[in-house]
Amino acid sequence: MSDGIKLINIGFGNIVAANRVIAIVSPDSAPIRRIVTDARDRGQLVDATYGRRTRAVIITDSSHVILSAIQPETVAHRFMSNRDGHGEET
Repeated sequence: MSDGIKLINIGFGNIVAANRVIAIVSPDSAPIRRIVTDARDRGQLVDATYGRRTRAVIITDSSHVILSAIQPETVAHRFMSNRDGHGEET
């Protein structure tokens, strides 16, 4: 995929378009929890945790908020390795 959309695996077979990601953050702070609650109220929350503990919150340019069960560092590493053209093909 040289000119196509870069995809990032966020766990359990769920994939996000890398060019839509604005932030990858930990869910531990009150402001992030508020963002998650607001997104749920707006109907823009995607829960990709499969019932597991939320470890990363991904915010997209369309104001969607995605919950992931993998660490923010892991998602960021996949994001950076995919952006450099190295690492796993998704």
